[in-house]
Amino acid sequence: QVQLVEVGGGLVQAGGSPRLSCAASGRTFGSHAMGWFRQAPGKEREFVAGISWSGRRTSSADSVKGRFAISRDNVKNTVHLEMNSLRPEDTAVYYCAADTRQSFTDYVPDRSYEYDYWGQGTQVTVSS
Repeated sequence: QVQLVEVGGGLVQAGGSPRLSCAASGRTFGSHAMGWFRQAPGKEREFVAGISWSGRRTSSADSVKGRFAISRDNVKNTVHLEMNSLRPEDTAVYYCAADTRQSFTDYVPDRSYEYDYWGQGTQVTVSS
């Protein structure tokens, strides 16, 4: 079992640089890929960024490439999403997710069905 809790959302001005964090419980956290997704009103949930169990491999959506960065700390059981140069179109609920069906691989999933544990989400609203 893995429980995920996201923090760090809120109202941010365009151009801002907040950081989202996801705290994970469960002793196997450090062996699984983690990801961030987001869902805007009226839109489907979309992949934002992912990171392999070791942190050696990361992947990000084209829409955030160069602006967002994902990282993890397997000692503190946390994964972070550094967000820079925020735009109004980044407004969404951001979700942390874990892929516990694979362990110790460098594969970074980018589809929501590949993740089996999800946090409750944190709202990020970007004002122009």
